[in-house]
Amino acid sequence: MFQRFAILLCAVVLGCAAVFLFLRKEKTAKNVAPTILFPVGPTVHIPAPLGLPPVPIPADNPPTAPTIALGRRLFYDTILSADNKVSCSTCHSPQHGFSDIRPVSLGIQQKAGTRNSLTALNAAYFHQEFWDGRAASLEAQVEGPVQNPVEMGETFQGVEKKLNADPSYRAQFAQAWGPGPIQFQMVGKSIASFERTLVSGNSPFDRWKYGHDESAVSAAVKRGFVVFTAKEKGNCASCHSVGANDALFTDNKFHNIGVGVDFGKFKDDGLFAVTHNPADRGKFKTPSLRNIALTAPYMHDGSMKTLKEVMDFYIGGGNSNPNLDSEVHKLDFLTRQERSDLLDFMNALTGEMPPNSGPPPVESMTASR
Repeated sequence: MFQRFAILLCAVVLGCAAVFLFLRKEKTAKNVAPTILFPVGPTVHIPAPLGLPPVPIPADNPPTAPTIALGRRLFYDTILSADNKVSCSTCHSPQHGFSDIRPVSLGIQQKAGTRNSLTALNAAYFHQEFWDGRAASLEAQVEGPVQNPVEMGETFQGVEKKLNADPSYRAQFAQAWGPGPIQFQMVGKSIASFERTLVSGNSPFDRWKYGHDESAVSAAVKRGFVVFTAKEKGNCASCHSVGANDALFTDNKFHNIGVGVDFGKFKDDGLFAVTHNPADRGKFKTPSLRNIALTAPYMHDGSMKTLKEVMDFYIGGGNSNPNLDSEVHKLDFLTRQERSDLLDFMNALTGEMPPNSGPPPVESMTASR
């Protein structure tokens, strides 16, 4: 009898000890910060072209030559998608200003998305990524399309498995991040480092405004700039900011201009889906106007085919709704000449394409699929 009681008591004690250790392990695991990976090798400088400020670089992901090269390869490689048919460049094509000519992009199995693809050019300057700002960095932005069932439809684990099975990728990741298994964090950081090199400036406007070359643009462009900036005219710069030394042509904020409103109802809630603040319903990020002539169609839903359509939309005062931005009002007082000059000005914002931004040599891409 006593022997049975002793055995039972030991079992209870051991069981309690196991539960205690498990709970302690769980609590400790939750309090442990995730490992932050740093690239190996010396940091490289990403030069900003005329008209743009210095490129913001996060402290935990300094760019290096190997990470930029790796990110470039990954950007153009379909290995990130579940069916090995969709890459970042599928929706952000260099032939179209790193955007998509479709109103909404097509992902795996030709599934259609719901929003127009923003250009990847100068994305490094945005404080938040995506039309609704749901990603706080380029690194975080990479995660979205990979997991989205409509876009790439893959998992982090699936990407890691495919990359670790590829000898050429294992060697390139080791060069960029050191020895060891490939982790998705390395993928996101590498692509982000490449995307930070996608800076485009030195447009005709920049050469005139910041390079002080009066011959860089026509008289119409100069008049269009006045229409663009003057409060009593277009007042476009209230959202598409122009600085004294550089210009991003965005205020890095979110506005409701009435696009996608149908009988007072929003087809897309925009920023509201992130903040859940009713005042944010129908607000979308102010896109940069740099290279705007290359990135048609326009607006978050790709509903406008030409810059003239966009201009006419603003001239009409947008679409009325309870959240319409206070800066949006009719501009029907603009003359025909002023409207033509404004279009000429926007066409003068096409900058130079960044070097080494196209697909890498074929022999460097993965052949083992």
